[in-house]
Amino acid sequence: DQEETAPIFITFKGTDLDGNTVSQEIFSQSKLTMVNVWATYCNPCLSEMPDLGELAGEYDTADFQLIGIISDVPEIVKGVDEEKAERAMEEARSLIESTEASYTHLPINASLQKALLADVTAVPTTFFVDGEGKVLGTVVGARDKESWKELIDALLAEL
Repeated sequence: DQEETAPIFITFKGTDLDGNTVSQEIFSQSKLTMVNVWATYCNPCLSEMPDLGELAGEYDTADFQLIGIISDVPEIVKGVDEEKAERAMEEARSLIESTEASYTHLPINASLQKALLADVTAVPTTFFVDGEGKVLGTVVGARDKESWKELIDALLAEL
């Protein structure tokens, strides 16, 4: 008799790079959301981002969407080292642009840290989340486009 672990539901509130508020409600926009945790200093992260950008554009958003969490770039908080945070954001924007990873990216904040990054020990780490915000699986490390596509298609087939 196997013990069933309670499903993990992600709840968070954050701001994207354009200052728009984003919460776990974003998961309800697609059957499957791929949440890719990356860092500006992480070469494997940056090298897979062009593939992720392509994947994000190849699916109907009702089925699949991609969100990036920038683990080393803090959300700008009024009065808390705003200049340093803005420089980090600019660097992140520039990396996103150069890798053509044109999907939603969120800088890290306490809410995201608690919801997603508490157990992240390496970047990139990728979570797959269903439309209700339930974590379906976690992948540590970078993958090529074909590997991601196989995984995405297999998960979508189950939903």
